[in-house]
Amino acid sequence: MAISYPTDRAALERDCDMDFFIASGPGGQHRNKVETGVRLLHRPSGISVTATERRSQYANREAAFERMAARLVEHQRVPTPRRPTRPSAASRERRLAEKRHASQNKRLRAAPLQS
Repeated sequence: MAISYPTDRAALERDCDMDFFIASGPGGQHRNKVETGVRLLHRPSGISVTATERRSQYANREAAFERMAARLVEHQRVPTPRRPTRPSAASRERRLAEKRHASQNKRLRAAPLQS
């Protein structure tokens, strides 16, 4: 069983290291001189997310926390086990009939033997 991590905002703020950095891209002087990029590192799981699409550090922080919660939920999801299946008898017969038909077409395409 995988470890379950809480995804509420208070728990994320407690368990994550927040790092601010200068984000590149369009946005002008404000974006190029101010540390608006936000990187969150979830210490217990080691998952890291970044948000740099807004010019505001506050908006990027909110986006990063939403992304972190979504990543943790996806990380904790238990996949349903796959059940092996076999092709039905009818589908096997159809496949063999298609192969016989293709083989016959190829044989008809060949040049007739010269004697």
